[in-house]
Amino acid sequence: MGRTSDAKERILSAAQTLIELRGYSALGVAEICKAAGVPKGSFYYFFASKEDLALAVIDAHWAVQRDDWGRILGAGDPPLQRLRRLFEATQAVQHAGQQSCGTVSGCLFGNLTLEMSNQTEALRVRLQQIFDAQADLVEEVVTEARERGEVTVADTREAARSVVAQLEGQVLFAKLYNDTGRLDALWTNCLAILGATASGAASATASDTVNAAASGTGSAAAVTAPEPEGVPAR
Repeated sequence: MGRTSDAKERILSAAQTLIELRGYSALGVAEICKAAGVPKGSFYYFFASKEDLALAVIDAHWAVQRDDWGRILGAGDPPLQRLRRLFEATQAVQHAGQQSCGTVSGCLFGNLTLEMSNQTEALRVRLQQIFDAQADLVEEVVTEARERGEVTVADTREAARSVVAQLEGQVLFAKLYNDTGRLDALWTNCLAILGATASGAASATASDTVNAAASGTGSAAAVTAPEPEGVPAR
């Protein structure tokens, strides 16, 4: 194909797909190039090594995910409702992936952390930065919820880390069991982690209740938030 303008994007896309399906260590440059439909020369034109490619894949995926998390968590709804929608988005993405390829792919960042964090310092540092950034986004929501009297946690930073850890762990279980139903407990567990008050738990479904009543679609329990655009969550 030569070094066409979309060669880099094709390599990144092929590499991410292969990493999600098979992991990082088992992949070779030749296999990645074959899947991308580019010669090896194109690979080394854009990337000095397979590690450089992995970092680029991580950065590209995080750029999309960061925007999606920001959109979901930064909306004008009550804070706990936004957090609940992040969990719903996560489950929707994992379910869509399972429907597409037959297996739950899990979280790219979590998969690479388990596989590579004790082997490659550059990847470990970058993944740590991303999980810290995820905790930053969640902490803003938790802090807002505490100010509204909807949660009772004393340390919002540690609470945010616990929420991210729970999300990551449940996605790992969904991958292990190939069952997105493992994600059903995310919201209930989150309420417990945050020490949610009755008003806080109610606020997380308040606007859904209003929307259901207005549209005549039934009870809030049967209503789910619209599936977000893009590739949010994991």
